[in-house]
Amino acid sequence: MAVMTEHPYVIRREDILSGEPIIKGTRTPVRAIAEWWKFGATPDEILQNLPYLTLAQIFDALSYYTDHREEIEQYVRENRLGSDANESPL
Repeated sequence: MAVMTEHPYVIRREDILSGEPIIKGTRTPVRAIAEWWKFGATPDEILQNLPYLTLAQIFDALSYYTDHREEIEQYVRENRLGSDANESPL
């Protein structure tokens, strides 16, 4: 069952990424959008690379990230273990 957040396009589902915040209707975690953005991608560039999303979903994910920065940064750290932490997704 999906747990809604205060952001209309961001939900949590325990059966997807153990409840990590994702874009509603996808398996794309908010952290993925945040990482693209942190490496300098614009929302339009993120959309070009993730064309199944809408700009509204991308902006909402970025809004969620700014409201919950520590939480999302923790997910980034957990998912970077064993990989190159400085590698750009671009």
